[in-house]
Amino acid sequence: MEAPAFEVRLTGTPARDATALQAVRAVTGLSLWRSRQVLDGPPAVVQAGAPFDIAVRLARQLREAGVPADVRCDWCRRTLPGDGTAVDPGPCASQYWPVAHCGANSVTDCDCWVCALRGQG
Repeated sequence: MEAPAFEVRLTGTPARDATALQAVRAVTGLSLWRSRQVLDGPPAVVQAGAPFDIAVRLARQLREAGVPADVRCDWCRRTLPGDGTAVDPGPCASQYWPVAHCGANSVTDCDCWVCALRGQG
């Protein structure tokens, strides 16, 4: 089963300094000018479709540079805590996938038909 993707979002306007600008540039790959535009216009998605571990690492990198950032699950649209820990398993807004298959939640076992077929759960 496919794992959910995550997006890294800027949630606020950071202090106008070179560290924040370089962090956004490193995460997005944009030019300095475009990175400044992103910084000046939150909320903005700076990385979309990233796996869980990469999204958490990028958000941490931005926060360490003073850029307010969070990670949101593409399946359930929930925002992860700032420290990258797992979220409570409910309420998940995903109508297509079992909650346990999301790497962002705290569920450790699953009773869906796919896991039962594979002998997992």
